[in-house]
Amino acid sequence: MNLYIIIFRTFFYYILFLLLFRIMGKREIGELGVNDLLVSVLFAQFASLAIENYKDPLLQTLLPIIIIVLLEVVVSFLSLKSIKFRTLVDFSPSVIIRNGNINFKEMEKQRYSIEDLLTQIRDKGIKSLDEIEYAILENNGKLSVFLFDNKNIYPMPLILDGKIQYDTLNSLDKKEEWLYKILKQEKVELKKCILCFL
Repeated sequence: MNLYIIIFRTFFYYILFLLLFRIMGKREIGELGVNDLLVSVLFAQFASLAIENYKDPLLQTLLPIIIIVLLEVVVSFLSLKSIKFRTLVDFSPSVIIRNGNINFKEMEKQRYSIEDLLTQIRDKGIKSLDEIEYAILENNGKLSVFLFDNKNIYPMPLILDGKIQYDTLNSLDKKEEWLYKILKQEKVELKKCILCFL
């Protein structure tokens, strides 16, 4: 295979995967940074190809890996030197809750659902969103949470992402009609209601 084709494809897939991971959002990344995960995936793929295509010359199988290492070194160096470049290739922290208010636009931008948020705050032993003053989605996908002082409120979810939480209604001994009446008073459509707590 032509070395120029290998070099072109290596650059192409590096940029493609970087863009794909950006599009997928933070919650897909887990513990690794974007660049670390990207390099890990590419190494695994190139190693797999090198093993399967054992008749190919050694240089041909090593060249893409060497290029990826060089790209990663350059990207790391430029990230240290430029905040704009670092923001371009990596994530910057996203404020999900500010002053106790959920930033739904930022959640949508990061492909971060209410269920993701509730799961992460439960993992931290937090009982209610009302206890949280600030929540920041970090570069690695973890949620950093800062609580209000002396909050002891235990609200119950009535609606999550436009869906009625029937377990909550049943535990309160309430009917759908009661909830629809409240929504009508507030002039809110059920399907447009992302979060409703009692």
